[in-house]
Amino acid sequence: MQFYGGIEAGGTKVVCAIGAGPHDMRAETRFPTTTPEETIANVVGFFQKHQRNYDLSSIGIASFGPIDPTPSSPTYGYITNTPKPGWANFNFAGTIREIFDMPIGFDTDVNGAALGEHRFGAAQGLDTFVYLTIGTGLGGGGMVNGKLMHGLLHPEMGHMFIPHNWDADPYAGWCKFHGDCWEGLAAGPAIFDRWKKKGQDLPANHPAWELEAHYLALGLINIITTLSPQRIIMGGGVMEQHQLFPLIHDRVRSLLNGYIQSSKILERIDEYIVPPALGSRAGVLGAIALAEMAAQK
Repeated sequence: MQFYGGIEAGGTKVVCAIGAGPHDMRAETRFPTTTPEETIANVVGFFQKHQRNYDLSSIGIASFGPIDPTPSSPTYGYITNTPKPGWANFNFAGTIREIFDMPIGFDTDVNGAALGEHRFGAAQGLDTFVYLTIGTGLGGGGMVNGKLMHGLLHPEMGHMFIPHNWDADPYAGWCKFHGDCWEGLAAGPAIFDRWKKKGQDLPANHPAWELEAHYLALGLINIITTLSPQRIIMGGGVMEQHQLFPLIHDRVRSLLNGYIQSSKILERIDEYIVPPALGSRAGVLGAIALAEMAAQK
């Protein structure tokens, strides 16, 4: 039986796993994302510990970014101009390949989670969909016509610009590059900056959630009208506040104002904008799916 290694590398934590799918996971661990040296040492230690029991075919990496996912590029496999201290221009995939000498799959964390949902979760049977994660940052990925989204580099949906009513919300935004882009207004740190509490510590009826739903819906309108996805999956720590989903559904329908004539939006929007079926495991299962794809090349 073939086993694959998966590395879900987020900005705050790393999850490593060995398995063949959601119902056959043999080992798993998680630890904080610190310096590249310490983080890679933890990754290597995990896989070396379990290699004697499981003969790995390949390893997949679903990484925070920005990254270089273009195989023909001299910096393929690198984390590029991330603001995370110490990680800019780090050769992530190359480092893991050099140590383990096996095929390495590499993509963004959101594309990885999208692939996980496509293989095992809420995007099964779809060929054009979007996966969004709203947490420490705000990122988007997915598939178009059955292929993971790439192009010049990879999607940076969190950095689109959305309307900002400065009178209603004078917050300047927290994005280090763009201030009040979508991520700057709607990611977890923006909630904390405005209200001086983490989202998980705010009650369900707090005004923060109406504002958050409004901003998230504005970005979703851009995605719906641009990419026409068959489904939008929304994960990440902020979306664990499940009261957000009905607020977002109502706001999206209101903003579209009947323009998109689809029953999925007009009548069944709760089946169109959904949480991940895999929950918090979407990313690491996507990394395992990336490893499987790498092994087959």
